[in-house]
Amino acid sequence: AARIRPAVLELIDAAGLARVATFLGAAALAGTPLESIAPGETFLLAQSDTAGAAVEAAAIAAVFAEAGGRVTMSTDAATGERLLDIRRAVHPAFAATGQVLIEDVAVPRSRLPEMFRAIEEIGARHGLEIPTIAHAGDGNLHPNFVFTGDEVPEHVWAAADELFRAAVALGGTLTGEHGVGILKRRWLAAELGEDSFELQRGIKALFDPSGILNPGVMFEASAPPAR
Repeated sequence: AARIRPAVLELIDAAGLARVATFLGAAALAGTPLESIAPGETFLLAQSDTAGAAVEAAAIAAVFAEAGGRVTMSTDAATGERLLDIRRAVHPAFAATGQVLIEDVAVPRSRLPEMFRAIEEIGARHGLEIPTIAHAGDGNLHPNFVFTGDEVPEHVWAAADELFRAAVALGGTLTGEHGVGILKRRWLAAELGEDSFELQRGIKALFDPSGILNPGVMFEASAPPAR
């Protein structure tokens, strides 16, 4: 709303932030905003690289403060890298506690608060904590399911099903940057609608009548047409 476009705008939710803090440890966090975090706090990181970066960074800091945030601003490379290292530690922190299924949905930026609430509610219904990070500048969220064992448990898939449908209901999409592929093809028709779904299947069949190009990817595999 402030019409500022930072080069980086990354968000770690409270569940994810707690795992990162545990993973990095007190020594690594000394002198950073994570040195003392309160329960429920999240981490929002912005970076500016424009010609007037210092002015833009100050404007961003003011927006964060007006929203009630505790703001730390860095203007040198070393402390800036320490802030970025907090974000970079997310996936190692999650992987340190189990197998990780990383999901990828996107919603309009104005609906991000609703999507974060939906993720928390879905996790509560299924007895799961779903630590989530977001490329907040474009509404792209990565909810993470951490589990034990070699197979994704059924209750995780059930939660993922609700999560995908919640994103679509908020005017979003099943995937912000990684594509539908095989994993999400069962939900594609729900996002596109039957008419658009069948139209896209028809376009695929037109250029690949024998079904030999990436068979079974994005669309369920089907038998080639009779000749």
